[in-house]
Amino acid sequence: FCNYILRLSLLVEGVNDGFLHNCQVSKSTCQGYTKAVMTQENTPVGSQIVYDGAKGNTSVTSDIFDTLAKKNPFSSKPWDTCSVVGNGGILSNSTCGEMIDSAQFVIRCNLPPVESSHLKDVGKKTGLVTANPSILNQNGLLDRRRPFVDSMSHYKDALILLPAFTLSKNIQPSLRVVYTIEESLSPIRPVFLNPEYIRNLHSFWSSKGLNKRLSSGFMVASLALELCTNVHLYGFWPFDQHPLLQQPLNNHYYDNIQSKKKVHAMPDEFDHLLRLHEQGVLKIHLGECV
Repeated sequence: FCNYILRLSLLVEGVNDGFLHNCQVSKSTCQGYTKAVMTQENTPVGSQIVYDGAKGNTSVTSDIFDTLAKKNPFSSKPWDTCSVVGNGGILSNSTCGEMIDSAQFVIRCNLPPVESSHLKDVGKKTGLVTANPSILNQNGLLDRRRPFVDSMSHYKDALILLPAFTLSKNIQPSLRVVYTIEESLSPIRPVFLNPEYIRNLHSFWSSKGLNKRLSSGFMVASLALELCTNVHLYGFWPFDQHPLLQQPLNNHYYDNIQSKKKVHAMPDEFDHLLRLHEQGVLKIHLGECV
């Protein structure tokens, strides 16, 4: 924690003008965003999908093919400004909502609340939102589906990124989400995260010293570097004390439920993000937004 405090003057003062070209950060995945999600163009019927979270594979059946996006949603020109919003407690009382929503594209993680009580701090604009496996398995949609549909309405027509092919057990929960969205005529657009893209991302960051499974927040921050010219991170602070105000923080801006620390290496991920901030590749926001 103290090592980060010594480097926080950069975070308060901002970064140097100009951003490094995205491909300088991740040459192994440059243009990888074209395969970040599975589509009918890049995943025809009969394709073999190798799970990225465990050994095993499955074939693309016609039923699965019909649930895939017809075209790559990221095929157009990259956005100029993107906000990537983590769920860290540091967002509480940050007044960053307006600044977050001012970006052309906003990415959120793990279906976070964006109701009016959080609007001032986190905003509500959403272009893409992730849903991790634990959330899908907790809400298997085997019973009443209306609460899930109602909760999705806060994201309007955003893309919802589903981890269907991380493990075999995630396929059916992800498909139930797709079918629920279709049956309810919700405007939200489900897409499946491509395990090939995840493997390439893990391979790149493993070569940089990150050997544990990447968190969803770190994955979409990496994706944003390929999609956006100027990337701004909010809510990325993996410690329980505010770096500037020296006060205790909840784990999330909406609750204090602790994460499974053995699965991800959040401080190590933050260290890499901090290096990218210092190089001017992205900008991390930790103080109040004024």
